[in-house]
Amino acid sequence: MSSPVIHKVGIIMNGVSGRMGTNQHLMRSIVEIIKQGGVQVSANEFIMPDPVLVGRNEIKLQKLAKMSGVEKWTTDLDSVIKDPAYQIYFDAQTTGRRYAAVKQAALAGKHIYCEKPIATDTATAMDLYNICQKAGVKHGVVQDKLWLPGLLKLKRLMDNDFFGRILSVRGEFGYWVFEGHTIPAQRPSWNYRKEDDGGIIVDMLCHWRYVLDNLFGEVKGVFCLGATHIPERVDEQGKTYKATADDAAYAIFELEGGVIAQFNSSWTTRVRRDDLLTLHVDGTKGSAVAGLRECWTQHYGNTPKPVWNPDIKQSIDFYEGWSKVPEQEIFDNAFKAEWELFLKHVVKNEPFRWTLLEGVKGVQLAEKGLESWAKKEWVEIPAL
Repeated sequence: MSSPVIHKVGIIMNGVSGRMGTNQHLMRSIVEIIKQGGVQVSANEFIMPDPVLVGRNEIKLQKLAKMSGVEKWTTDLDSVIKDPAYQIYFDAQTTGRRYAAVKQAALAGKHIYCEKPIATDTATAMDLYNICQKAGVKHGVVQDKLWLPGLLKLKRLMDNDFFGRILSVRGEFGYWVFEGHTIPAQRPSWNYRKEDDGGIIVDMLCHWRYVLDNLFGEVKGVFCLGATHIPERVDEQGKTYKATADDAAYAIFELEGGVIAQFNSSWTTRVRRDDLLTLHVDGTKGSAVAGLRECWTQHYGNTPKPVWNPDIKQSIDFYEGWSKVPEQEIFDNAFKAEWELFLKHVVKNEPFRWTLLEGVKGVQLAEKGLESWAKKEWVEIPAL
């Protein structure tokens, strides 16, 4: 048997010392791909990531290198961008830092893969997309929720026409983020400062755009109401600060084909539902509720017939008539699944539709959501 063909791919990983970058992109994606022997593209052919960790804090990088087993790290972004050993630039920095670094990498001929939102406004996001197109580099944006087991099960139901005609989608996302006065907050303080590009509308409407576009139909319009329910929080240094960004968003979307979607996104809610994110889909033939990993269904034939009567105890247990979608396969980490697709795209030119243009659409919806909130009116979403 001939020796395996290994395609070594250098990856600049900038900003992976943050929670998401460390856990999902480094440890659960790139490190796991290395451990499994690379991404297999044929019987005897593999893609092997060769990452270098980039950041501004040497101590954090040293700890991260020790934890991950990735030996190479640097605080000198310019040097690795100039190094031809690295073909891909990945960005997980805070949103405000992304534009300059992605532009520099693209102009240096690096393929681009980055977290969302890809920019702080639509014009800047579109500029990044155009820069990458003109530079002739491949590019992609993280759209992780599309590979969550719960949403994959939901997609299979749709492919098998379980729902009939889909009528509506209701999304509930969020949890209580502690203010920090007595219990430390479990999200970074910049999330709650508008001046640092914080806010749940900017953060989450980027997600809802690709979930809705890919599963249910392209978003055509939005009405969004934001709120800053908790006006004061405590930062990582124990200092009290004013929360200037929205910590909750209540949005209604009209989708192509007439489907209506509504999403509540909140860091100020206590969870009494199946998961931190649930999608409730109603159709003429049946309904489903998908969480991050599980999915429950109720077919037309199993739908109870309640009668409104608040004067007597409800006789129907509304949870009873739902069936859990069985585990028919093993699902990989959602971030890792998309990383593998992007690596195949770069090395083998396999299709990859989640380009920076999809990232632009996410920024656009967030921007239109903020516009809707400011104007207190319905806002149309123009085609890009």
